[in-house]
Amino acid sequence: MANYAPPPGTADIFPEEAAWWRRLEETAAHVFPLYGYGELRTPIFEYTEVFKRGIGDETEVVQKEMYTFEDRGGRSLTLRPEGTAGVMRALLTTDVMNGNEKRVYYIGPMFRGERPAAGRRRQFHQIGLENVGRIAPEIDAETITAMMHYIRETGITGGRLLLNTRGVKADREPAEKMLREYFRSHIDAMCDDCRSRIERNIWRILDCKQESCREIVRQAPPYVESYSEESREYFRRVCELLDQAGVEYEIDPFLVRGLDYYVHTVFELVHTAGLGAQATISAGGRYELFLPETKKPVIGVGFAAGMERLLLVQQALAVPPPKPATPPVFMASMGQAARDANIILAAELRRAGFPVVVEFEDKSMKAQLRAANRAGSRFVVIRGDEELAKNLVVCKDMNDGSQQEVSPQALLDIIGK
Repeated sequence: MANYAPPPGTADIFPEEAAWWRRLEETAAHVFPLYGYGELRTPIFEYTEVFKRGIGDETEVVQKEMYTFEDRGGRSLTLRPEGTAGVMRALLTTDVMNGNEKRVYYIGPMFRGERPAAGRRRQFHQIGLENVGRIAPEIDAETITAMMHYIRETGITGGRLLLNTRGVKADREPAEKMLREYFRSHIDAMCDDCRSRIERNIWRILDCKQESCREIVRQAPPYVESYSEESREYFRRVCELLDQAGVEYEIDPFLVRGLDYYVHTVFELVHTAGLGAQATISAGGRYELFLPETKKPVIGVGFAAGMERLLLVQQALAVPPPKPATPPVFMASMGQAARDANIILAAELRRAGFPVVVEFEDKSMKAQLRAANRAGSRFVVIRGDEELAKNLVVCKDMNDGSQQEVSPQALLDIIGK
């Protein structure tokens, strides 16, 4: 038997499930404009250097997870593994580099060659938001507030908001020196990946998932204390503003996020429901992102929420399902002349906003009524030669089995009740 399953790490989304996805998208389209954001749609693939330069050559994403290929001209292209770099590339065509603030959100598929797991696919989907062009703790705090507003509107409660600061680039050297000296003294007890990270990318050790490394990380020195007073004051101000807004959070000094472009505020919203263990459902932070041919960084702050994970949490929390779609009116016909008349009537009903399914095959009335049941139709419009001669239709209510002869014009009053 042929295997019609989609490739590993991908999934088909059928109409019943698509209603859940559509509600997440519609919620974003409602909430984000309240904060002044408009939707931006970018291509699903970019020139590879957009991600290498933007995300960082030493990140796990660039090193191991990107889907990269060549076009006919030999240029290297990559399916987008995250949304921010492509959004920044698009905004460079505007005046954003002149200090003019841009507020955009995006929705769409991303691609990473990870091992598939619950809430983690190779083609996954994100809803994200970016505020670009200006730097201020007030913008960081408002971005986090917008994220929590959106999550609340999806019906998800009970998550934990984790918060930390990455400081600025100038803060990294003293912090890295402190951490490197500490981890070198424990190198024999660390996993192979973290041993190489000590020299290559010390920050990746802080989010290692190996328990042997986690225990060592928990005892790491308070590197944030080595940051400049200006950086620490920036973070204090973000926390103060979140307190004023009533947003609950926990400071996690080991939260660094997985991409090199982050500075100052970083955050994650984690949840346990539906994911088997505590997992991130939405995350982001402030960044300075260099793209090809840019001499200064694009500055901004944003977040992205994983749609697959949001859906898993919604279902685990028993969030009520979306309102079912309006069931279609079913057109049952006895004979070609009646069918032609029903096709014309169906067009009129659709223009009036009613969904309609027309049976185009010659079937018995019993078979057509079974088809109406499968379609979930409440009303069945029946016509044959007799009804045509009288310019009437039979409208059958499948809920109680009653039926009545009415004019086609009166049909709207019945099905619109």
